[in-house]
Amino acid sequence: MRLRFFAVPAWDPGEVEEEVNSFLAGHRVLTVERELVSTGASPFWALCIAYLEATGGLTPGRRGKIDYREVLSAEQFALFARLRKLRKELAEREGVPPYALFTNEQLAAMVQQGARALEDLRAIPGVGPARVEKYGAAFLYILRAGAETEVQAPESENG
Repeated sequence: MRLRFFAVPAWDPGEVEEEVNSFLAGHRVLTVERELVSTGASPFWALCIAYLEATGGLTPGRRGKIDYREVLSAEQFALFARLRKLRKELAEREGVPPYALFTNEQLAAMVQQGARALEDLRAIPGVGPARVEKYGAAFLYILRAGAETEVQAPESENG
C-alpha cells in the first residue's frame, strides 16, 4: 500500500482537481481521507489517498480489477477462494453485500500476510474492530487450517 497527498484549493480547485481525478482513475484506491483546512484566507482540502501499487495482476480491459490468480500463488489463491466462499455464505445469511464483510483486497491481504490472530486482521487497512470482533474468528479458522483441507467454518457467536 502506498500513500499520495494532495492539497486542493476549496474555492478554485482547477488544475489540482484534474490531477486528483487523473490519479484516482489510474490507481486501485483503497481509501480517501479528507480534511478541510481553513487556516488563513485560502482554505483547502487536504487529501490522503491510500492505493495499491500497480505491480502487474491487472487484467487488461477491466480497469481497476485485480486478477488474484496472477497475484497470489496457487496455494494462496486456494485459501483466498475459501475465504471468499465463507464471506459469501455469511453475507447471504445476514442479507448484506459480501464487500460489507471484507473486500477482495482485504481477503488477499489476510492470505499474503499470513494472518493467524485477531491483531493481524486489525493491521489490515480498512478492517475495523467491529468486523474483527464479528467475523474474525470464522476467517481465522480457515486461515489457520490452510487451503489443503476442506473444513466446516464454526457458527459465528453473533449470529
